[in-house]
Amino acid sequence: MEHYTLKLYIVGHTPVAQRAIVNLKRLCEEDDLGNHYTTEVINLLEQPQLAEDEKILATPMLIRHLPLPMQRIIGDLSDREAVLVGLNLYGGDG
Repeated sequence: MEHYTLKLYIVGHTPVAQRAIVNLKRLCEEDDLGNHYTTEVINLLEQPQLAEDEKILATPMLIRHLPLPMQRIIGDLSDREAVLVGLNLYGGDG
């Protein structure tokens, strides 16, 4: 299985940001990624330059940096099926 690098970009500790963090954790634990993933939550209030560097226009935004190609999804990640499809986390089998 490939290793997934997932970065969640948020702005502050809003309810939507908190839901996205919880949903990302649940997604990684429940969807057979095993120990094949790394996640990072980045608060753009603390690192505003990253918003420009990563071309982030809306938050929360989850970016799958690896495996390539990079995939992005915006929102609180509550629609599990849409997140899996949008980030192509089915590993090609789904």
